[in-house]
Amino acid sequence: MDNKHTINGSKLRLLFVTSEAYPLVKTGGLGDVSYALPNALRQLGLDARLLLPGYPTVLEQLSLVEVHENIRFYPLQNPLRLLVGTMPGGITPVYVIECPELYERDGGPYQDSSGTDWEDNALRFGILSKVAALFGDHNLLFKPDIIHCNDWQTGLVPAFLKFNPKSRAQTVMSIHNMAYQGLFGTEVINLFGLPPESFSIFGLEYYGKVSFLKAGLFYADWITTVSPTYAKDIQTAEYGCGFEGLLTQRNQQLTGIVNGIDTNVWDPKTDTYISHSYDVKNLPAKFRNTQALRKKLKLPQLKNAPLIGMITRLTEQKGIDLVLPIIPDILKTGAQMAILGSGDKNFEKRLQALAALYPNKLSVTIGYNEELSHQIEAGANIFLMPSKFEPCGLNQMYSMRYGTVPIVRRTGGLADTVIDATPENIKKQIATGFVFETKSSTELLACLHRALQSFRNKKTWRQLQINGMKRDFSWHTSAKQYVSVYESLIV
Repeated sequence: MDNKHTINGSKLRLLFVTSEAYPLVKTGGLGDVSYALPNALRQLGLDARLLLPGYPTVLEQLSLVEVHENIRFYPLQNPLRLLVGTMPGGITPVYVIECPELYERDGGPYQDSSGTDWEDNALRFGILSKVAALFGDHNLLFKPDIIHCNDWQTGLVPAFLKFNPKSRAQTVMSIHNMAYQGLFGTEVINLFGLPPESFSIFGLEYYGKVSFLKAGLFYADWITTVSPTYAKDIQTAEYGCGFEGLLTQRNQQLTGIVNGIDTNVWDPKTDTYISHSYDVKNLPAKFRNTQALRKKLKLPQLKNAPLIGMITRLTEQKGIDLVLPIIPDILKTGAQMAILGSGDKNFEKRLQALAALYPNKLSVTIGYNEELSHQIEAGANIFLMPSKFEPCGLNQMYSMRYGTVPIVRRTGGLADTVIDATPENIKKQIATGFVFETKSSTELLACLHRALQSFRNKKTWRQLQINGMKRDFSWHTSAKQYVSVYESLIV
């Protein structure tokens, strides 16, 4: 443990505010980050703690002790209570906002059971932000030096603190996906007692509405996002979702830090989902996982045929529309494919039709299956990830850890984590995968042919696998970069 991160002899204190955290509640990558990053920060010696809403699944899974009650907020009918517990299997203390009228309901954290956004999301997440801000300007249970906010649901925290002269906490705003911006009516200003001047282009106004995300981006002391390349991407019109101008103005306070992965869960040496364990010193054992995957998916046991894996949401963002037209061409090379995913019903039907047409070459599993996802990572030779944009991405890192060579498009976190197998990089023994540039099926196919050519050279391929397996994608590395950001704000 590294205990040097102190202020005046005390540990640096961090409140990590989030709308979801695995295993309590998770809809996407934010849930994983909210579990892993605070744990990694505590292991580095910080006093990191979590704040999230008291959804039913949170209250059911945590052993909670009532700590603070009768915090009243207009227009809530009843006072809310602040409860405390510890993350399951973790070391991070958790503060939970118990407010039945806002959070204890059927459905998900953001939408009802029919997939419609909760009508009172502005109030639900405005209150989350308001409670977080109380930690920054009141002597509650914990007085943080840094309040780390995540996505639009916590975007009002920096605004509340900026207009409160008593606040001493600094704020960091992390963007996990620019596409979700938390847009609501102007009544939010009065609802939460924000000053009228906050509703302007130099504040949280966005085309006549209030944007929770813009509030965070404008008022936070620092902004982070989940990869260095995505930090550059979101300063362009193509990826900035309307905020590229603001982000360009603030680029001196914008840092991209690649997400880590859980190296305990994703480790071919200890993975209980796969049939044969292996590591970089025992790579030939990987082939037995390829055989096991083929058997499970009813694909023929073809010793020299490459098996291409893909685990994805079936959406255009993930590039499935680039893959579908060239599947027949891919299969003509002698390769087999194993695809796991769900999403757009049209894409699902097209994949199922192709699987029926090529039953000995293509396996398609619709849905999500944790066990099968591990088995594809261990059993595939090549992993396909042609995303049109990808803030960070995790599967390319899982793949390299499992000796499965990724093919990716040069965007976001994919560009930052995969080193293209150019002749020069192969010679330097640093290449870990294959990278293509444009959103083009033709270029994707050409990149795949390049990978298949290398696959036939056993020495080159083995080196690519070893290079990837030796990369350090642990949260420990990423957490150190966050600590540097925090310390820069409190010097």
